[in-house]
Amino acid sequence: MQHSMSSPIPESELMINADGSIFHLHLRPEQLADKVILVGDPGRVSLVASHFNVVDHKVESREFRSVTGRYQDKRLTVVSTGIGCDNIDIVLNELDALGNIDFSTRRIRDVHRTLELVRIGTCGGLQPYTPTGSYIISERSIGFDGLLNFYAGRSRVCDLAFETAFKEQVKWNPVLGNPYVVRADGELTARISGRDDSRFIKGVTIACGGFYGPQGRMLRLPLADSDLNEKIRSFEYQGRHITNFEMESSALAGLSALLGHKATTVCMVVANRFAHKSDTGYHSSIDDLIQIVLDRI
Repeated sequence: MQHSMSSPIPESELMINADGSIFHLHLRPEQLADKVILVGDPGRVSLVASHFNVVDHKVESREFRSVTGRYQDKRLTVVSTGIGCDNIDIVLNELDALGNIDFSTRRIRDVHRTLELVRIGTCGGLQPYTPTGSYIISERSIGFDGLLNFYAGRSRVCDLAFETAFKEQVKWNPVLGNPYVVRADGELTARISGRDDSRFIKGVTIACGGFYGPQGRMLRLPLADSDLNEKIRSFEYQGRHITNFEMESSALAGLSALLGHKATTVCMVVANRFAHKSDTGYHSSIDDLIQIVLDRI
C-alpha cells in the first residue's frame, strides 16, 4: 500500500511511543540533526559524543543509543545501529520518518528534509593493499543481505551491469538470494575522504549477512562454497576490485538513495583476510577516524 501526502499513515505502520518518540530509536523529531553519524557499537556513541562542545539530548533503547549535540558550529546526531543490515532498515526508516513525516497528523511533509549520514565502522580487508589500520570508504557496496530487494525502485538506484558481472564471475549460487550493487553519495564520499588524502582507499565493499559463514570464516561448520572468498578477491569489473567485507554499507547506501538522503560508509580495517592478520586492539585508534569525519561532515 502506497501512502500519499494527503492520507495519514496508520498506527500499525508508523509506531509512535506515548512520549511522541519513534518506536525503536525513542527519538522525537526535534531531537534529530541534519548531519548524522552512525556507528555499530553502542559504546562508540560516547566516544563520538566526547568531541561535542555541547550535548543537548541523550537516549537509549535496546542497541540504539543516540546523542544530539554540537561539534564546533555543526549540530550533529550520533546513533548506534547494532550489527547488520536488518538494523539499518529500522534506523534509516525511523530517521527518515523523524525528518519527513508530521507525527501530529501522520502525513508526509510537503517539503523534503535531506539528511547527511556517515557510517563509521570496522571491516575486513580483502586485498594486499588494504592492511590493518587503513581506511576504506565505500564508493560502491554489494549487498548480500537482500534487504533492498523488498523495496520498489531498487533497480533505479542500483548498478545493474555491475550486479550481472559479479554474479557471472563468481558463479553466484541463486539459493543465496540476489545481491545488489549500490553507489554511495558521490559528493559526501568525496568530502569525507578528502581531495588528496592518501589515508583513504576508495573501495567496493561487500555487506554480508553474517560474520562467520557469509564472510568465508569456518569454525565447526563447513562452507557451502569454500572458494567464494578467493573468487570475490579475484573479481574485477571496469578496473574495480572488491576491497573489504563489513555488514551494513549496502542497506545504508540503498535506502538513503531511495529516500532522498546522502550517505556513505568509511571503515577502518581491523583484519586482513588476504594476509590472515587482525588487530583486536583497534578501539583507541579509531578515534582518529572519528575526528576526520567530524571535521568534514
